[in-house]
Amino acid sequence: MGDVDPVTEVRIVNLEEWMADDLEKIELACFPMANPEDLLTADDIRAYARTFPDGYFVAFVDDRPVGMGAGIFLDFDFDNPQHSIAEITGEHQCGNHDPDGDWYYGTDMTVHPDFRGRGIGRLLYDRRKQFVKERNKRGIIAGGSLPGYFHHKAEMPIDEYVDKVVSGELSDPTLSFQLSNGFEVRGLLENYLEDEADDGWAALIVWENPDYREES
Repeated sequence: MGDVDPVTEVRIVNLEEWMADDLEKIELACFPMANPEDLLTADDIRAYARTFPDGYFVAFVDDRPVGMGAGIFLDFDFDNPQHSIAEITGEHQCGNHDPDGDWYYGTDMTVHPDFRGRGIGRLLYDRRKQFVKERNKRGIIAGGSLPGYFHHKAEMPIDEYVDKVVSGELSDPTLSFQLSNGFEVRGLLENYLEDEADDGWAALIVWENPDYREES
């Protein structure tokens, strides 16, 4: 049984191996300008199902998977934040999962283009926040893609673009949504993931768990 939203009839369930092929197709549909080698494959997703299915949430409409929010636990050095998605997550984007890690590192957040605008992304974000609170982690960290930069990169550098999105002067399909979900930008990540849309840049975004309790 998963969480059911009565308005959109969306179920949020934990990952199982049999979902992998369908989820790979969603990943490819959501990042059309990215290098497929940097995206989650069905083999990666099956490995995730064996490693940390509790941290991988899948949204279903009827019997069809339409989105996913994945992550692993790890420690993070904010004094040395630069990293790529492959470096920080390890093999299959879940190999560096540490059950004792202080942070939930979001490795993937996607909703199939045909199902956007129905609140599915927000449901996935809310479920991940709930999970972080349940496990008493410090919060969520992620490298947020910047697909809207594709339309502005000829006229401004990436840092100016991100500043304008944060201030509300510009809107980015991904970062603006993340900001509306309580994340804040803590910096920029270079060569995060090979993607023509944002030239490999990502925003380092953080959501801190307001209920976090220091353990003695």
